[in-house]
Amino acid sequence: MMRAAKSPGVSSTRGIVLAVASTLIPFAPGCVRPAFAAPSDSSFATVIATVQPKVVKVYGAGGVRGLEAYQSGLVISAEGHVLTVWSYVLDADAVTVVLNDGRRYEATLVGADPRSEIAVLKVDAADLPFFDTRRASPLDAGARVLAFSNLFGVATGDEAASVLHGHVAARTPLHARRGAYQSAYQGDVFVLDAMTNNPGAAGGVLTDRDGRLAGILGKELRNAQTNTWLNYAIPIAEIQTSIDDILAGRAPSSGPRKESSKPEHPVTLERLGITLVPDVLPKTPPFIDSIRTGSPAAAAGLRPDDLVLFIQDRMAPSCQTVADELSFIDRIDEVRMTVQRDQELIDVVMKVE
Repeated sequence: MMRAAKSPGVSSTRGIVLAVASTLIPFAPGCVRPAFAAPSDSSFATVIATVQPKVVKVYGAGGVRGLEAYQSGLVISAEGHVLTVWSYVLDADAVTVVLNDGRRYEATLVGADPRSEIAVLKVDAADLPFFDTRRASPLDAGARVLAFSNLFGVATGDEAASVLHGHVAARTPLHARRGAYQSAYQGDVFVLDAMTNNPGAAGGVLTDRDGRLAGILGKELRNAQTNTWLNYAIPIAEIQTSIDDILAGRAPSSGPRKESSKPEHPVTLERLGITLVPDVLPKTPPFIDSIRTGSPAAAAGLRPDDLVLFIQDRMAPSCQTVADELSFIDRIDEVRMTVQRDQELIDVVMKVE
């Protein structure tokens, strides 16, 4: 979930190039090659003005170098549902969503799908302009695109999201690059020639040249062998099922449960043979510190440094949550747990008795 911080040289260079590109594209149409002339029925300015009200800024956990406390998102319902990426930023007691007009809301997490690396938030707002994900635009290689995001966190309050212009270089399965680009998501991606792989851009919007939703900007990925960054977006069609499941309540959640539903003899971490890292923070990530030899956890193949994500299909974002979720499972029942090992998601089943 965490990654090494980038060197100042890489970030500053990308920032300089980005600033120049962002200045030239909107205000110097003469720089665009005639072969890629803007569509006659709408200018880029009109398209951008239509899209911006549907782009939001998301703030949460982080705030240290290499772990920025912000990312981007897009409104997908008039009732305030926001699609964004599943990341450490959402692992906070309070996640704030700032709309294009500057309104601020504390968001609740509706659900998430770590395999698709997406999450849906909900803010208490109504009549919002939104993208209909079921009408996403298909894109082919060479298609002209616009990318909207709060890259580098430069937009605050009612300031508009940054916009990059580029083309789809290719559509390719991300799993074909496994080992070079480590990611839990392994479906198709749009590879872009615009520099979208920047802090804060994850969760941003990719549209076609007419402003129709096409994809969501992915999290930062760097090739471990060549130290190069992958600029990409996940096609909406690839994650539509996950979006539908989350909105329908079929995806993992972390909502409150009734104390009365706890069994008399619940499962505990000790019974499973798991010791988590010391719980020293309000939301300490539930990394496994050690596994007892001969325990149910050892038999299931769990290892130290595995990160617990789900228990019985419910999210477990902290050490305390893991203990709480186990307290609702009778010791005679199976325990289903999903952990993250490096960038791989692993499902295990354990039984105490």
